[in-house]
Amino acid sequence: MMLGVRRTGRAGRVVAAVAAAALLGGAVAGCGGSGGGAGSSDAASDLSAVRTSPIADRLAALPAAVDGAKVVVGRPGAPRTVQVLVDPRCGACAKFEAAGGETLLKLADEGKVRIEYLLASFLDQGGASGSVKAVNALRASVDAGKFAEYHAAVFASQPEGRFTDGLLLRIAERVPGLRGEAFDRAVAEGTHTGWADGAEKAFEATGMRGTPAVLVDGKPVGAKDGSMFDAAGFARTLKGAGVAA
Repeated sequence: MMLGVRRTGRAGRVVAAVAAAALLGGAVAGCGGSGGGAGSSDAASDLSAVRTSPIADRLAALPAAVDGAKVVVGRPGAPRTVQVLVDPRCGACAKFEAAGGETLLKLADEGKVRIEYLLASFLDQGGASGSVKAVNALRASVDAGKFAEYHAAVFASQPEGRFTDGLLLRIAERVPGLRGEAFDRAVAEGTHTGWADGAEKAFEATGMRGTPAVLVDGKPVGAKDGSMFDAAGFARTLKGAGVAA
């Protein structure tokens, strides 16, 4: 998987989405090498547009559970499992989620796959991008039973600057039933920051060098041919990998 390169160690993690830039015509602003928007103000981020998924009604019914450092989405009896590795501030990841990611979620809704999300945060360099804040909020949304819908909304609402608590709460307002005392407190207090760090370590342990990455039976799919950024193309790629579409 060559959508990015990174150095381990929180202070030195850098993603330069070279191959993704070529693949996507350079439109990968969220994956730059200096923390993804370190120079943007919190106020500008809080004014970012908030969007929801076009299939939000289907996502609202999808079950999700925490399994160690992963969040698993889908029906327990699904015949196949697909692993997805993303960083909330990676621009290429947002493009994937709007295309191949949506394809996967539809398959999960149909009971054909379960999705294991590894939520990376290596774009945080001194906390610049707010990836850890976003992962913390995403983890809190599992407890509220709203992960799939919120996950899609977070990537659809990826800001020009950084993720802030205010923006994450604004996004949550678009997910019916998510805002509440427990969720708001988890966002404000960073309740799941330790879990986010564990998820980042689990991402590093996969040996993958960047995001987005999709693994079927431990093998990356959809990266070399760019199909992960095209919904119909990714459905064909998954079918070729033995995942029913």
